[in-house]
Amino acid sequence: METFIAVATALFAGLMMTRLFKKLHMNFPDVTAFLIAGLLVGPFGIGRIPVPGLGFQTMEEVESLRLINEAALGFIAFSIGSEFKLSELKHTGKKATVIGIAQAAFTALLVDLAFVGLHFVLGEETLPLSVAVTLGAIATATAPAATLMVVRQYKANGPLTKLLLPIVALDDAVGLMIFAISFGVAQALDGGVMNQTTLFVNPVMEIMLSIVLGAAMGAVLAEIEKLFFSNANRLSMVISFVLLTIAISAVEWSHGDLHYSFSSLLVCMTAGTVFCNKSEYASDMFTRCDKWTAPLYAVFFVLSGASLDLRVFRQPIVVFIGVLYVLVRCAGKYLGARISALRMHCEENIVKYLGITLFPQAGVALGMVLTAQALGGEKAVLIRNIILFSVLVYELFGPSMTKWALEQAGEIGEKPEEKRSRERFH
Repeated sequence: METFIAVATALFAGLMMTRLFKKLHMNFPDVTAFLIAGLLVGPFGIGRIPVPGLGFQTMEEVESLRLINEAALGFIAFSIGSEFKLSELKHTGKKATVIGIAQAAFTALLVDLAFVGLHFVLGEETLPLSVAVTLGAIATATAPAATLMVVRQYKANGPLTKLLLPIVALDDAVGLMIFAISFGVAQALDGGVMNQTTLFVNPVMEIMLSIVLGAAMGAVLAEIEKLFFSNANRLSMVISFVLLTIAISAVEWSHGDLHYSFSSLLVCMTAGTVFCNKSEYASDMFTRCDKWTAPLYAVFFVLSGASLDLRVFRQPIVVFIGVLYVLVRCAGKYLGARISALRMHCEENIVKYLGITLFPQAGVALGMVLTAQALGGEKAVLIRNIILFSVLVYELFGPSMTKWALEQAGEIGEKPEEKRSRERFH
């Protein structure tokens, strides 16, 4: 009963916040409205009022609904996989691959240089060298969820959008590699031993296993879909397969230094890619799936807002380092995307605005933070608080900046309801 009330509260709060934004003529994406609604009903908002069902009173209550977050991220990744159509990749595949790798590597390098330099200014006690190197690796990650929601809400379409979604998807694989290597170096700096298996074999294994599992699930789904003649049954089968894929992706095991695991995002993206290229029903199923998952995404972003820990503002050094991290990472994403887009002879709008659309950061980065807790002690706490601060900033302002960049590139048209409102006004 309490779970149903919590989900209903989250969905209601998010939807009402979008209406309030519209009444106040605040032209923000729905993602931002959902996140702010989450802050308001979370443990640092009306959740402090001891009335059951009014809000989330503790972080544990928010965490208890983690299953919804995992499901939403799986469907978001599956949907992004549909952007890897072979017919379109012939035109954008090379550009997306080069830019995706280049901007991630450039961002990691720039953040590393900035924070290693800051380490020598502030000292080992304030900013340990292992923390500086880890922050550079985490900086590579973007937020596919927020980006996809903005693109879907405003029906963005054009050269920039077609290049953006594959790059955001590639970021997961590239980020995993860079993070695994950088974090291995950070552990060695922290007194550990450089281990080639940890540095190279395990991350490559995770990416390869994820691609194989995702491809297998997507291929099986495409074949099973042929057995059904009802769109409702086909949709039910897609939903069941995505949920099954998420569940299988959680399996992991070790053998000596070798660690076998999957990236849930990468598995679901690959499944979506194979399904969209093998199934004749794929286009219709992705459209229907997007409508079915709309409430799920709303709850996911409200919960994301509720999980943002405002206590990080109590520590001036965290705020200072967090602000610097946000600024340097944004510079890395923008310059990395701009330089690589120029090298690939992309259109002017892509060169100017692609980097801005890569600013949002959330889920993947927080997953890296969980791994970084292996550093232990104050170093782990410092990394966690810095990334929590930056995620708060990115989540609230990132979607609006993505929307602005797509508008400037001319890839967001007037929404139907806005057009009708304007016509009535005139």
